[in-house]
Amino acid sequence: MLKMCLDMKEDIEDQEARIILLQGDAATGEGVKRHFLSMVMNKLHKGFKGYFGKSLGQRHGTSTLLFEGQVDHLIPSTSQVLVQSDLFKMAGRMIGHSFLHGGPPLTGISPAVLHVLLDSNPRKPRETIQLLSLADCSKKANGERGDNELTEHQRVAVILGPSCIDRNQPSLGPTKSPSACGKVLRRTSKQIKQLRKGLQESMFWPLLEARPDVVDVVFPHQSKAECSAQMVLNNIIWPGEGDNEDDDGCPVAIKCRIAGYLRQFVETVTEVKRKQLVKFWLGWELPMPDMQMEVMQGDHPTSSTCFHILRLP
Repeated sequence: MLKMCLDMKEDIEDQEARIILLQGDAATGEGVKRHFLSMVMNKLHKGFKGYFGKSLGQRHGTSTLLFEGQVDHLIPSTSQVLVQSDLFKMAGRMIGHSFLHGGPPLTGISPAVLHVLLDSNPRKPRETIQLLSLADCSKKANGERGDNELTEHQRVAVILGPSCIDRNQPSLGPTKSPSACGKVLRRTSKQIKQLRKGLQESMFWPLLEARPDVVDVVFPHQSKAECSAQMVLNNIIWPGEGDNEDDDGCPVAIKCRIAGYLRQFVETVTEVKRKQLVKFWLGWELPMPDMQMEVMQGDHPTSSTCFHILRLP
């Protein structure tokens, strides 16, 4: 991999010379491309981290999130610094190029934001449809009798939860929730416009206009991006059974034992660890067909991401 060093120099004559130095071997191949796309989309999920100063030999950094909120209801950050820096346009390019090259998608975006992204109309977001379920909540709270209305205390408890009742929160009328949703979307209108422009610059926008159903593939829910144990196991090509010993002198019994350890690891670890294994194996967190597992003589596991090969000692 390449390492870039930036040195502004102290002397004026030195500043006119090269201030950017690239160190390391040039990395090429499909595995490198997958690793790069995974790193790019990870920045959109977890934010860009900046380091400020050093303390006791360690650098402390803070992450700048481009999308904030709950899972499957993420909205663009309202930071004006991010808007002025055109970072959301950059995010649109990253999303478009990742999809065009088969990379991981951006998960958890609010359906209301996606609706405005495609229709450019923040007045009728999709998520306002969920407000229609308030009548059903009223019937259940009154013993399936639709003749009684919820009290103000019950309405706040249904919408906000018990934790907000004792905090002197303003009461919510039947028309305030949709307007509040519209205000949030209007505050993020510039961010959504930049996101749309970035998708246009990546030449991905015509596909979204012609096929709106692709939106659920480009911006899926968080649950659809899970990396389950069965998904990984179904794509693994295990060491084949042949003679008692392979060309490298490794008995079949040892191969089966190590393969059993790998299967147990995939089935028992958390999803985060499972994604780390797949990323070490392939370059990104998406399981792919023909994930080969080999047993070799060595001290540490290695992988060939370009050829989907994981070598275990």
